[in-house]
Amino acid sequence: MWMSMLAHRALNRPLPAGIHPFVRRSSWQRLDCCAQSRRSAMTTQIILYVLAALLIVIGIAGTILPALPGVPLVFFGMLLAAWAGDFAQIGWVTLTVLGILTALALLVDLMAGLLGAKRVGASAWALVGAGIGTIVGLFFGIIGIILGPFVGAVLGELIAGSTLQRSATVGVGAWLGFVFGTLAKIALCFTMLGVFALAYLF
Repeated sequence: MWMSMLAHRALNRPLPAGIHPFVRRSSWQRLDCCAQSRRSAMTTQIILYVLAALLIVIGIAGTILPALPGVPLVFFGMLLAAWAGDFAQIGWVTLTVLGILTALALLVDLMAGLLGAKRVGASAWALVGAGIGTIVGLFFGIIGIILGPFVGAVLGELIAGSTLQRSATVGVGAWLGFVFGTLAKIALCFTMLGVFALAYLF
């Protein structure tokens, strides 16, 4: 804004002797155009940083809410922030480390659910039920998020023909797998935030 005001004042200032009006006006118009381009670039950069922050926040929530791809959203938010800053603070080495942590989080989440179910001999119906119970549980707040996988796995195992006691055991296994996977994702997610912050600041 101050550059535009400066250009405006200069355009209306009396000319020194020997300077053609067109020369002065053309120079200050270029200066004003440059200032406007710089403001536009800064506005775009701010918008990109805001979008990156939103992706990271939503991703952190997604580490608890199974319906959202939490850790990948955090990674893409960090990638967008790095791109908005022309990769000056966040380089490809840091992004590679963040990508490895993202892949590790996805692997741990998958293995935790499978191992928790396999350890108690869950059927395919129990796994499907745990997934459906997790999604349905989102509509019932934190209690639904916690109990959804357990209830879904129990109902799925009952549909598969198991006894109530056996189904309850499978439900506990599925729930423990969900809890362990969630805790691991949260830990890796905050590790990513720490790596990002250190690279950005130092």
